[in-house]
Amino acid sequence: MISFRLNGAPVELDVDPDTPLLYVLRNDLGLAGARFGCGLGLCGACFVHVDGVPVPSCETPVWSVAGKTVVTIEGLSPHPVQQAFLRRQAAQCGYCVTGIVMTAAALLDREPHPSERMVAEALDRHLCRCGAQQRMIRAVVEAGESHG
Repeated sequence: MISFRLNGAPVELDVDPDTPLLYVLRNDLGLAGARFGCGLGLCGACFVHVDGVPVPSCETPVWSVAGKTVVTIEGLSPHPVQQAFLRRQAAQCGYCVTGIVMTAAALLDREPHPSERMVAEALDRHLCRCGAQQRMIRAVVEAGESHG
């Protein structure tokens, strides 16, 4: 049995401990916000927070979150980053957005008023094939400015 907190609620699962957290979230718990992209932790589509740190859930074995707190995009709402993305129409297809929002939210927790450069560096690991990165960066800076 693996026990952890998920989006504020206790969870206890009887799953193979080596199963990637992404699969447990999507297949066992019905949370589809974290998305499968590359399966190697390189694209960022699957990022979630584990104890406040954004991690690629596709390469995080579920055993490693035992006793920890996991937050998915479903548990983040509503967040200033999400609101800024909507205001700025920062997303295009949306596939990468949940992972980017998770990383941006963690950045704002550490640095409430990041510069564009800081945001770009934080999001560097995420792939967006639509080319909406500049709108996303500006949205995150705006979220920091408006979040106060």
